[in-house]
Amino acid sequence: MRKYILIFWAVLALAAAFSQASCKKASYKDGIYHGKSSADDSGAWGEVTVTISNGRVSACDFVCLQKDGTVKGEDYGKVNGEISNRVFYEKAQLAVLAMKQYADSYVRLGEAEKVEAVSGATVAYNQFLESVEAALSQAK
Repeated sequence: MRKYILIFWAVLALAAAFSQASCKKASYKDGIYHGKSSADDSGAWGEVTVTISNGRVSACDFVCLQKDGTVKGEDYGKVNGEISNRVFYEKAQLAVLAMKQYADSYVRLGEAEKVEAVSGATVAYNQFLESVEAALSQAK
């Protein structure tokens, strides 16, 4: 329960930060910027690469990495290369698909706070927001 309360307050703090940032239209320098989120309870984190062209987001790549540094991809959710728990595997793969969706939506919408969370992939969503914020802090 405590974990969920902490997550709630972290999301609330991020929302407040993005809300304040959206009041002032930020101007970003052109370039390629990298951001990294903090690690979650299992030691996994997210990394984003954001390309700014003409002051706007023109490209974005987002990946989540496991504690050992491997990218969460098509094998994420498998145990020893096998699907031992179909429900866990499908949920893990939902998060993998959401990573691409978050990045694509960000390029299309131009603002991270307008990207909608995918149900079942909220940890990746929070890591996405945090890593984008870290990347954009370098572009100001």
